[in-house]
Amino acid sequence: MPELCKISFPGTNYPPINLQPHQNLSEYLTIQNSPVLFGCRTGICGTCLVEVIGEISPPLPDEQEMLNTLVPNHPNVRLACQLDIIADVEIRKIEQ
Repeated sequence: MPELCKISFPGTNYPPINLQPHQNLSEYLTIQNSPVLFGCRTGICGTCLVEVIGEISPPLPDEQEMLNTLVPNHPNVRLACQLDIIADVEIRKIEQ
């Protein structure tokens, strides 16, 4: 497992950030350092819907239920507030 995981935001002017594996991504992303916006930060509002490129843990049942409602059949789409970062990833904000 890497010492730090690099989270990058391709197609934006936001610089990558580095986090320890398993750190809560939503606690470190702000309007100043990422294009991802948050509402509830608990996985029930869908505000932080993103496309993720890279290795991540599968969604837990509650997140999967929300994803099935918001974006069925999109395996790379996740709720940023629910991501368990375990490796370098690229994140793109999805506009709804």
